[in-house]
Amino acid sequence: MKTKNKKIASMITSLLLLTMFSTPITADTETHDRTPQPKNYHLEEEATQPVYDYDNAIKETIYVESNMDSDRDGNLDRIAADIIRPQETDQELQVPIIMDASPYYESIGRGNESETKDPDGDGVNEKFPLFYDNYFVPRGYAVVQVDMVGTNNSDGCPPTGGYEETESVNVVIDWLNGEGTAWDENGQEIQANWSTGKVGMIGKSYDGTLANAAAATGIDGLETIVPIGAISSWYDYYRYGGIPFYRNGPSGLSHAVTASERIEPCAVVREEIRNDADDQTGNYNSFWDERNFVKDAENVEASVFAIHGLNDYNVKANHFSNWWDALTNHDVPRKLWLTQTGHVDPFDFRRAEWVDTLHQWFDYWLLDIDNGIMNEPMVDIERTADEWETTGNWPNEGAEPVTIRLAPENEEVPGSLMTSPILGEFTQSFIDNPEQTEQQMVEDEFTAKENRLMYLSPKLKDEVQLSGVPKLNINASIDQDDSNLTALIVDYGTTDRVNHRDRGEGIRTLDSESCWGASTDVDDACYKETEKTTHVAPYEIVSHGWLDVQNWDGLEHAAPVEPGRTYTFQWDMLPEDYIFQEGHRIGVIIAGSDDQMLMPDNNQASFDVTLGDSSISLPVVGGKQTLDKAFDYKGGTSPENVADMKKIISIYQEEDAFANPGVARSLLTHLTAVERFEEQQATDKFMKHMKGFQRLIEKKWENKQIARQAYQVLTIDAASLLNKWEN
Repeated sequence: MKTKNKKIASMITSLLLLTMFSTPITADTETHDRTPQPKNYHLEEEATQPVYDYDNAIKETIYVESNMDSDRDGNLDRIAADIIRPQETDQELQVPIIMDASPYYESIGRGNESETKDPDGDGVNEKFPLFYDNYFVPRGYAVVQVDMVGTNNSDGCPPTGGYEETESVNVVIDWLNGEGTAWDENGQEIQANWSTGKVGMIGKSYDGTLANAAAATGIDGLETIVPIGAISSWYDYYRYGGIPFYRNGPSGLSHAVTASERIEPCAVVREEIRNDADDQTGNYNSFWDERNFVKDAENVEASVFAIHGLNDYNVKANHFSNWWDALTNHDVPRKLWLTQTGHVDPFDFRRAEWVDTLHQWFDYWLLDIDNGIMNEPMVDIERTADEWETTGNWPNEGAEPVTIRLAPENEEVPGSLMTSPILGEFTQSFIDNPEQTEQQMVEDEFTAKENRLMYLSPKLKDEVQLSGVPKLNINASIDQDDSNLTALIVDYGTTDRVNHRDRGEGIRTLDSESCWGASTDVDDACYKETEKTTHVAPYEIVSHGWLDVQNWDGLEHAAPVEPGRTYTFQWDMLPEDYIFQEGHRIGVIIAGSDDQMLMPDNNQASFDVTLGDSSISLPVVGGKQTLDKAFDYKGGTSPENVADMKKIISIYQEEDAFANPGVARSLLTHLTAVERFEEQQATDKFMKHMKGFQRLIEKKWENKQIARQAYQVLTIDAASLLNKWEN
C-alpha cells in the first residue's frame, strides 16, 4: 500500500483561484427506492436528535481498491477515505452515510476557513473539515471524506473531470454497499458492516462536481446529492461559446490538486490533458464530452438539492441551469436555492436555515423520515440581501420568451429596444477593442461609443422580472476572419445591491463564531459568522454571454468567417432570475472581446450589425404584455400600408412564429387581396377584407397556430391600418 509524507505545497496558494469554482416537488418520487430502514435514530418533532456520543465516535482511514491505474505504475490505484461513525456501529448499529469527496484535503482546504484533514502536518488525519461530522454523527450518520484520485492519500493522477475521478468516488460507494475490497491502515481487509448502503453526497465546487459526476453514472446506493456551486460540464467551466477563459486550465488545475509527492510522476498525464483540451481552437471535442455530465442526466437515480450563486463567475450559473433543465426533463426529485452572492457556501450566506434544511433533506432521503420537506416549494431565490422568496419551479412558470429588437437611436438614447419588428433598413457599427474593460462597455449609457453598441429601454413604468436564459440573435458582417462577441444585459438605476464582485463575493467574515454540533479538542463545531456586503451602485450587469464568431455554426468545429459576408450569430447568455425595478432601464450592450472574462481576440475587427434582423429574447414573467406595459408601449409597428404588414408576417415567419408554413401563406394570400383594394382606393372593400384579416388572425390564435407576440403585433397593426382608412 502506498503511503506519503503530508506537506503543504506553497505553490498551491498561487493557484487558489483555480480551486474556488466555489411548490411542492412535482417529480415522481414513487420511482425511487423508499425502502424503510430499521430505526437507528431518536426522533423529536420529525427530526433526528443528537443521541450518539461524538467524543467516542470511531475514526478510521481506509483504502479501497479501484480497477484503474491512472498513474501508469503497474498497480491498481487505491482510494483513501476517512470515516467517522458512532461507536455503536461496532455493535451491529447500521447508519447511512454523508459523503464529501474532494481533491482539497491536503492543502487549500474546505470551507470559508480552509480546513484540512491534517492541519498540523504530522501525517495523522485528526480533523474532519466542515461541520457535517460534528452535527450529523451524533444524529446517527456516518461521515465519509474521500480523497479524490491522485490527491492527498489516494493513489493515481487527477485527470480534471475525467472518468478516473468519478470512478474514485464510485468504488467507495460500492464498498459501502458490500462490493469491492478495502484495507485499513494496518493492511487488514475490512468490510462496511455498519453501513445501510444509503449514501448522500455533498460538496461545494469541485466536491459538488464529483457528486454530479457520480449521480450521472446512476450508481446504486447513491440516494441523494447536494451540489453547491458545482460544475455540470467541464467545457462550460473553461470555455464559453468557443472562447477559453484562460490558457491551460485543466492541466493547471490537475497540477494544483495532485498530492505533493506525486507532482513529477503525474507530469505525463498533465501534458496529455493540455494537448487534449485543445486551447488552440476552443472547440468541444471527445475530451470535453467525457466531462459533460448533463448529457448523462437520464442515468440519475439520486435526488438533487442544488445551490448556486446567480452571480457566481467562477462556476457560472449555466452549470446549474443546464443540469436543472436535464433533471427536470427526466423527472428527478429536486430542490434549488439561488443566491445573489458569488461562489459562496450556504453555510456562509444563510447559515441557520441551511443547517435546518439540510438536516431535513438527509433525514428524508437517507433515513426515510417523512418530515414534509418534499411538500415545500421547490425553489428559494434571494432577491436582495437576505430577502428570500419561494416559488414552485425554475424558471418561473409564468416566464415567456419575448423577442426584443435592437432598434436605431432616437433623441434620447444611442440605440433603443422594441418588442415589435422594425420597418426600414438600419445598420450600426462598432470596432472590437481587446483592451476595453467591462466598465468602459457599461458606463456612459447615453453616449455612443465606437467600441460598443448600446440599446436602452424607456424608464420602466412597472417592474420587470426575468426568469430563465436570454438568447442572442445578431445579424452582422465582419471585416476580419475571426473575432469575439460579447453581450451584456444591464440594469441601469441606482439602488442598494449585494456586492458580489468584492473579495468575499458578497459576504464578509466576522470575528464572532457560532457552533453547529458537538466538539472535541481536535475538531470543534464552531465557525466564524458572516454577513452580506452591499453597496449602492448605479448599475448592475445582470447577465453575460460570449461567442467566438468562428463557432457560429456550432461548438464542435470552427472555421474562419469570410470578411464582408453577413452571418447570423446565435448564442445563449447566462441564466438569471432578476427583477428590474420601476424607474430603471434595461440595457443591452453588444461589443467584441471581454478581456476581464475570456481570452481576447486581437484582430480589432469592425462589425456592421443589421438592426432589423438582430434581436435578444428575454424570458419575461408575464410575457410581452407585461413588458409592453412597463415600456408604456402599445405594441404595434405603425404600418403605413399593407406591404408593411406583409413584411411583418415574413419576419415572424423567419422566427418560426407560425405553427406551419401554411399559416403564414394564408395570411399573406389574404393580404395580397386587401392590397389590390388599397391600390384601387376602394375604401369599402378594403375595410371589409381587412376586418376579415382580423377574424383570420383570431382564428389562427384560437387554434394555437400563431405565437402570442406575433398575434399581438398583427392585431394592433391591423387595427392601426383600419383606423387610418376610417379617418
